[in-house]
Amino acid sequence: MGQGDGPPTAPADAPGASTPQGRTSRPGEARPCRPLAAALAVAASPSLREPRLEGGRLFWLEQRPAEQGRTTLLMLAGAGPPQELTPGRNLRSRVHDYGGGGYAVAGTTLVFIDDGDRQLWRLDLAAGEGDAAGPPAPAQRLTSPADPPQPRAFADGLIDQRHQRWIGVMELDGRDQLVSVPLAGGEPQVLHGPADFVGYAALSPSGSHLAWVEWQQPCMPWERSQLWLGRFDPQGQLVEVRRLAGSAAGEAVATSVFQPLWAGADLVVANDRSGWWNLERLAQAETLAAEAEPHWQPLLPMAAEFAMPQWVYGMRTTVWDGRQLLAAACRNGCWDLGALVPDPTGEAPMRWQSLELPFNDLAALDAESGRLVALAAAPDRGPGLLDLDTGSGRWQHRPAAADPLEPEAISLPQELWFEGHGGLPTQAWYYPPAGGSHPDAPLLVKGHSGPTAMARTGLSLAIQFWTSRGWGVVDVNYGGSTGFGRAYRERLQGQWGVVDVADCIAAARSLVAAGQASAERIAMEGGSAAGFTVLAALGHDDTIRAGSCRYPVTDLAALAGGDHRFEARDFDGLIGPWPAARETYEARSPLQQAERIRRPVILFHGLEDRVVPPEQSERLALVLGQQGVPVQLHLFPDEGHGFRSGAVQQQVLEATEAFFRHHFLLEAPRSAQPQPERSQSDDRPSGRMGPEDSPP
Repeated sequence: MGQGDGPPTAPADAPGASTPQGRTSRPGEARPCRPLAAALAVAASPSLREPRLEGGRLFWLEQRPAEQGRTTLLMLAGAGPPQELTPGRNLRSRVHDYGGGGYAVAGTTLVFIDDGDRQLWRLDLAAGEGDAAGPPAPAQRLTSPADPPQPRAFADGLIDQRHQRWIGVMELDGRDQLVSVPLAGGEPQVLHGPADFVGYAALSPSGSHLAWVEWQQPCMPWERSQLWLGRFDPQGQLVEVRRLAGSAAGEAVATSVFQPLWAGADLVVANDRSGWWNLERLAQAETLAAEAEPHWQPLLPMAAEFAMPQWVYGMRTTVWDGRQLLAAACRNGCWDLGALVPDPTGEAPMRWQSLELPFNDLAALDAESGRLVALAAAPDRGPGLLDLDTGSGRWQHRPAAADPLEPEAISLPQELWFEGHGGLPTQAWYYPPAGGSHPDAPLLVKGHSGPTAMARTGLSLAIQFWTSRGWGVVDVNYGGSTGFGRAYRERLQGQWGVVDVADCIAAARSLVAAGQASAERIAMEGGSAAGFTVLAALGHDDTIRAGSCRYPVTDLAALAGGDHRFEARDFDGLIGPWPAARETYEARSPLQQAERIRRPVILFHGLEDRVVPPEQSERLALVLGQQGVPVQLHLFPDEGHGFRSGAVQQQVLEATEAFFRHHFLLEAPRSAQPQPERSQSDDRPSGRMGPEDSPP
């Protein structure tokens, strides 16, 4: 694969292949397996987010489906058990409706966002380590609801100890602002007013400079964004504010930047001007003269992505552990954790040194004093907290929940390359059904949301729910997906509802042609943007025989004229400028083209959804019902865009399976009793990383 010279190609032995490449599979192995209960598949496991290290303590957010999706903050200090720091509270940021960046910590000071009043709160941690530290003091509110009330939201903050304040994003009156709030409490003070969106601020080690990212409509941050830098004057105000990298709408070359990071006095950022989100360094950025031209040094040119689409705040793929840069790099849909070390050949400033860990799904890195933490998963290991000593290589993985499956019952992903839209090589992950693939097996096609996200390879119990019932599952990285370079991502420009649909259908057909699935029993499911793809695929031809959609986009024109600010102009790139391209919007909208949908559909929507209004599903269900199409609509009064309640997630999965089973005339599964739980801690030993001493 070249550097920025086009989309990646399939492996040499599989261009345009219609059979899976079994890189991570156990081909032909029959797996004795009883059906996995829906309660274990989606309702039992908490979601872990935003791990951080500070002063030797590990912090993370935990979203608990069993508690109606409540998110709380936990701390692990020393050898004792984790301590819940925010019992009874729900931590959540509402910025852009997608949120992220729900807390910040420095020293013994912690600031979080309480969803109860949507204000900033301060929590002072006791000094010391482990149990000797004692409980934290009661939380104190830093900001108060505005008078008169204003729909403002906070997110993505850091603590500026030098000036004793929180610095982060405040969304107000349809605009982001970079603000500061005193740690003693008070009204937010504007530090910088961007033209539109702002975030991902990073404070230099001395506290003298602040770097951040901005982007403006009609562009999304992964299309065009800019890196900015400012210096604090003695009063703590930003001066000498300037743009250092990236591009804006109308400029000749489209580039995107991701996650500014201070590595000592140097500033590091991922920039995709080569065609790949690669790391670049601006040496001694704190001392850069205001009039000097920045000279960026590519650190490690390679056909890999060191970034991901910035849908939420708090995303980190690169860290500085005090001695070296460590990063997660994505190649062909798999993530690898490694260190950037000096290149003795001189061909590049740095070379990649993989840490050879048994995880290929990584996110949310943080590091401190030779220690790294991340969210990590693998095809046979569920998501959990990876804790790594970068010096010795010893590591520990703390699963988010006990794994209900025995290793032999897990369906492992097989890499599938096939000929997608326009004849281009396209990638997916295929999970064979329990007992092995065969020509009569039902197939579930999955499309990721975004639509710029990616199908990941970490153990998904929701996928295992289907494979344990005899279904094959194909999770498609259709054109537009991240992880394969900018050219692959840009395949979807102006072609949403065309490229994604063609690629998902082609993936299904390739498996049918290979004798691994039944052409009569192909279903498809997805949420949000992927729900739109499901409906578009149902209206395309008869390949997809039934569909399940969670909070789907059904009326493109209505959303283009809607008031969801973050995505208000996203369709300009995916479909065409609004309203000039109105005819294209109508031609691709499932609601306007509902007569094309003749196959059964089940719809799920939250009545509190502010991203895609529930009326979109309600109107489509009414029209399909009037046409005689078998349709079900399930509405949930307390859910928004993305279901947080475990009970709701369980209901959705069970209803979808029953719906497909009914229309495909499949037998009811055997009793899906919960299987014996494995230990809450990973029972595979940690290891010393090396070519001869890797963990089993």
